[in-house]
Amino acid sequence: MTKKRIYIFSPSSAVRNKAAVKRGIARLKALGHDVEVDPAAFATHMRFAGDDATRLAAIGRAAASGADVAIITRGGYGLTRLLPALPYKAVAKAIDRGMQFVGLSDFTAFQNAVLAETGRVTWSGPAVGEDFGVEAPPDEIMQACFEDLVAGQGEGTGWQLPRGQALDQPLQARGVLWGGNLAMVAALTGTPWMPQVKGGILFLEDVSEHPYRIERMLTQLLYAGVLQKQKAILFGQFTNWVPYSHDKGFKLKTVIDWLRTQVKAPVLTGLPFGHVPTKVCLPVGAKVTLAAEGRDAFLLWGHLH
Repeated sequence: MTKKRIYIFSPSSAVRNKAAVKRGIARLKALGHDVEVDPAAFATHMRFAGDDATRLAAIGRAAASGADVAIITRGGYGLTRLLPALPYKAVAKAIDRGMQFVGLSDFTAFQNAVLAETGRVTWSGPAVGEDFGVEAPPDEIMQACFEDLVAGQGEGTGWQLPRGQALDQPLQARGVLWGGNLAMVAALTGTPWMPQVKGGILFLEDVSEHPYRIERMLTQLLYAGVLQKQKAILFGQFTNWVPYSHDKGFKLKTVIDWLRTQVKAPVLTGLPFGHVPTKVCLPVGAKVTLAAEGRDAFLLWGHLH
């Protein structure tokens, strides 16, 4: 076990389940880490974890903390309104000193803006509340991947493609890994904080979005010319949506099958990432190698630390 300093902050929505976050803090401490909690981590202003100035200050404190890892309490909503004022230089300096910024969901806006502004790598991974703070023991794979990240040992991840989606030919592609939450990526389209990644590997996930809404966001990325520039598109987990009686067979598979007719790049599914217990840590902005054969798929990024 590698003991590290972990800084916990709230850049998006207010923490509603304080018990979960406190459980998560306790579990990180039990793993042997030194944990510092931002003074505004439990602040509340309307739906946000404090007003804009409060959350910007929290991000600044995280960057200045000297911690090894800065991880969010939760996602939600709030970072897109902060993008023009984010302390990009301070964040870049912190990353250059070895800090890893970790989060998901709304944090996708921060991660892709940092990539667009600075070219630095951040990590899509767990949040303190929903991942480390669950009542049952945290998911073993999630925790192991996070510990590998913290220890500087993670060099890749693998998964099995869903049944019936085995590849006819082996696949290998190399490019910048980027993306995250689909709604956030789509919302950045046309803004200065949308990374201009050509020949990249785009990964996407979302929660509580019906497949027709997923398709609508994908069409936005398609018509904006984003998807055509990628070497591969990876679908993570799309969960917690409710079908309508008038779908008449329209489902997520329908959307993915349609997307495959629109782009030349391979579209792979089943990536273990999203609003699910079992999630890997993924380096947003890092050059990676995607390799797949049959149903076996791998993302490899070597030693980034």
